[in-house]
Amino acid sequence: MKRTVSSLFAIAALSVTLAVPAAQAAQPDTRDVTKLFVDGGVAVDRLQAVEVGGILILRGRTEDPERAAAASRFAQSLGYARVANLVQVTQPADDANIARKVERELTIHRGLDGCNFRVASTGGVVRIAGRINNELQRDMAIQLVRNVDGVRAVQADELQR
Repeated sequence: MKRTVSSLFAIAALSVTLAVPAAQAAQPDTRDVTKLFVDGGVAVDRLQAVEVGGILILRGRTEDPERAAAASRFAQSLGYARVANLVQVTQPADDANIARKVERELTIHRGLDGCNFRVASTGGVVRIAGRINNELQRDMAIQLVRNVDGVRAVQADELQR
């Protein structure tokens, strides 16, 4: 029985070793051309432009659908006939609503009793300031804020003990 199991492992290891070069050979060439788009004035947040096997893939985020379309037009002006525009068009952040939700979450969580928070939101980026009793409460507050709908990032540099 031991001999059969070890033989199976040897065969499996050999097949994996032989299969890896074949899998690597099947992958198309990729080339990052993001810098061309940034230098060309394409204004999309977190823009990524990658050419994969002759197809240009665009990724990023913008609030303006025209900016997403402009990225495709710029790609075509560079000579790309096949463009996959995966740029996400998002709604502008409702900062007042986000701030209310964050304040509510921080207020109702019992692990944060005795803390005093000030909350501000700009473009979905939430800044938390105020007093905490220990570092665990800082981590807890940051995690709670990250889970609120609409929050894109959390800054908690002004939380002090």
